[in-house]
Amino acid sequence: MKKFYSLVSSTKNDEGYVIQLDGKPVQTPLKQDLVAPSQALADAIIAEWSAQGETINPDTMPLTQTLITAIDKIRDREAITVGVMKYLDTDLVCYWAKKPPELAAKHKEVYGRWAKWFDEHFEVPLYTTKKIEALKQDEEAHKRAWNYIEALDDYYFTVLHILTSLTGSIIVSLAFCEGDITPEETFEVVKLDELFKSEIYNEDVHGAAPQEEAEREHLKKELAAAQQFLDLVNAE
Repeated sequence: MKKFYSLVSSTKNDEGYVIQLDGKPVQTPLKQDLVAPSQALADAIIAEWSAQGETINPDTMPLTQTLITAIDKIRDREAITVGVMKYLDTDLVCYWAKKPPELAAKHKEVYGRWAKWFDEHFEVPLYTTKKIEALKQDEEAHKRAWNYIEALDDYYFTVLHILTSLTGSIIVSLAFCEGDITPEETFEVVKLDELFKSEIYNEDVHGAAPQEEAEREHLKKELAAAQQFLDLVNAE
């Protein structure tokens, strides 16, 4: 889409800060006004729109995209929650390697830390396995995670949904929303196996395959944007 506006601004109403292009509200794909809950988030989104060149590139507007998701997908919260909860039985931090010994030790240390986090936070231990068969976590674990998710506001819920799909780990995503894991730590957990292999193949010398490097950079940017979104939502 070609850039069609010259001025980006916001105006405050009872719902928050409405993003405007040449004085007209930006609308989501479902024809809802794009309303930010804080002035800080509104200002950052204004900056994204203002930075566009002759052509609008949504990939350079992660805060805008996240807010649109929060506004448009809220009507499907229950269905999305059902989808997110499915990850609890397949969560990567519950599936540990048997070998090689060095990787098995990393899984126990890194994955074990976040399995323990869930236990401490929700007071329900998780099953872990070194087998191929799928786990079925305790029903109480599902119940308590579900109740936690239901209590999230729309913005945290959106970030949880995005990150769970992105990382394959609802456990790490829950910790992210709690502020107990940084974007950098999240990257290390999600890419643990890949980074382990990179050490074996001396990627620090030879470099990673272009596709792998692009995927890593994409993940880093998405995680950083998710953290920035939450920070701005909470800003005074």
